[in-house]
Amino acid sequence: MGSGGHILAIPYPAQGHVIPMLELCLCLAKQGFEITFLNTEYNHNRVMGALAGAERVGDGNIHLVSLPDGMKPGEDRNDLGKLTNTMLHVMPLKLEQLINTIEGLGGRGITCVIADENLGWALEVAEKMRVRRVAFWPAAAALLAMQFRIPKLIEEKLIDFDGTLLKSEEIMLASSVPTTRTESLVWACVGDKETEKILFQVCLRNNKAIEAADWVICNTVYELEAEIFSIAPRILPIGPLLASNRLENSVGHFWPEDSTCLKWLDQHSPRSVIYVAFGSFTVLNNTQFQELASGLEVTGKPFLWVVRPDITEQNPNNVFPLGFQERVKSRGKIVGWAPQQRVLNHPSIACFLSHCGWNSTLESLSNGVPFLCWPYFADQFLNESYICDIWKVGLKLNKDEHGVITRTEITEKVEKLLGDEELKQRIQKLKRTVLKSAEKGGGSYKNLNNFINWLKS
Repeated sequence: MGSGGHILAIPYPAQGHVIPMLELCLCLAKQGFEITFLNTEYNHNRVMGALAGAERVGDGNIHLVSLPDGMKPGEDRNDLGKLTNTMLHVMPLKLEQLINTIEGLGGRGITCVIADENLGWALEVAEKMRVRRVAFWPAAAALLAMQFRIPKLIEEKLIDFDGTLLKSEEIMLASSVPTTRTESLVWACVGDKETEKILFQVCLRNNKAIEAADWVICNTVYELEAEIFSIAPRILPIGPLLASNRLENSVGHFWPEDSTCLKWLDQHSPRSVIYVAFGSFTVLNNTQFQELASGLEVTGKPFLWVVRPDITEQNPNNVFPLGFQERVKSRGKIVGWAPQQRVLNHPSIACFLSHCGWNSTLESLSNGVPFLCWPYFADQFLNESYICDIWKVGLKLNKDEHGVITRTEITEKVEKLLGDEELKQRIQKLKRTVLKSAEKGGGSYKNLNNFINWLKS
């Protein structure tokens, strides 16, 4: 049992939120904290499956537990409006009961709740129960700063009181931050009108809940978004939260990792392999999936491609172009899920064709791997803009008049990216900046230490 207090950590139920929260908890476990890590039952079962049933991680200091999210069997958890609403009705009371149960077990009660900022209700429960509370933001700080700006967007008549868009305009937070079109505001680009309104109300509620948080910590690096911290000084950068900082493997995945790809990478020369991965959420239609496959084939280069079982609407094995797997088997490796941080750290990787999720962005930056950007939804467009327009360490893949990224576009951009020596130099420089921040004496290192000292106080 830890000696620094008992933390209840609650991530938002998505892969890109669970992994950095668990990474933070692994850092805290090394500092002697006991941690109860709370997933939804659905995601808990997926994590347990990938971990082969181990209920404790972090040398036994992190106990993995779950609560129901209220969704019925067969209901679509990718329907973010429905999932958000159902959780809001079911989980606050269950959370209160869990905290009371832990208190009544005779061990150490919960001394602090660290909740994903998207779960404002969890911060509200902690406040009600007079437990110290911390909001954790696993994405770019600019995205949270934009959420804080909602009252001003309403005042400027860019959006209505229910989040409905009134004007199509570019919003600039600062000169070194990508502009955001009103259509790309995070609640406005993830579903139908009803979902938009639900998510907007949640943003408002979260803004209010965060006011009562003792800390707002963010998985980012000061130097990547420096101007944001003048606009939103409450946000404290503590990133990048990576397993490599602990010299260990990352945990919290929803799918078992196929580590055979690492031995496969060993057989390839430095900076020769295209790594292709779209995170846990992206779905490609059959035409686009086949065009991507053809593009990878036409490049003539070795590639490692992560093809989740649900990346297409039917089994992807039935969607590959006829004969594709046979034709590329000598230079293409296809896996269901990869140990991504270790892949990106491998010397054979030349570039990363990515959906631009924030974890993927930080992982690639930390390894000096340039990007080909293929964002899918939500914050991924902001991250693409950071990568291509602000930091200039990647290239955008553009769709044709039918909304398809063609094989020609893919092959041309691969050639352009791999031939751009200035871009490669820029990402190596940015890599050093990002890694330095997490090292002793760096900004994120100091911020995390100050946070840990507060937790212990």
